[in-house]
Amino acid sequence: MNPTVLKFGFPRTLIRELDHWVILLRPGQVTLGSLVLAAKSEATAYHQLPREAFTEQADAVALIERALAGFSRYERINYLMLMMVDPHVHLHVIPRYSEPRTWDGLAFPDAGWPAAPQLGSAVQLSDAQIGALRDQLAGRLG
Repeated sequence: MNPTVLKFGFPRTLIRELDHWVILLRPGQVTLGSLVLAAKSEATAYHQLPREAFTEQADAVALIERALAGFSRYERINYLMLMMVDPHVHLHVIPRYSEPRTWDGLAFPDAGWPAAPQLGSAVQLSDAQIGALRDQLAGRLG
């Protein structure tokens, strides 16, 4: 796996692995169910991905959106391709909602609603919480 995938906690944050992509739990939960969809390749520009990765990305997005719809009941979903600090192709997947969500006794407000997500306001999870949330979401991705 490339350094960007490793920085987001692979393998402990792994929810699902596909041929070209991994779906990871984002350790800093900007909103409940925040994920990272990361290419497994060494590509540092979106256009460098093989054509097959784009086809498979559609499958990954469908898996993500079905799982998060039932889990966090998002009202909108944002895919942010920032790649400033972490150079390999990846997208931050941020479910968006107007009212806070709760999980494991924690509140997860959407600090930026209805504007841009506030990445700096993420809830930091413990290792045990990361494992529990990862497992819950993995169960929904089938």
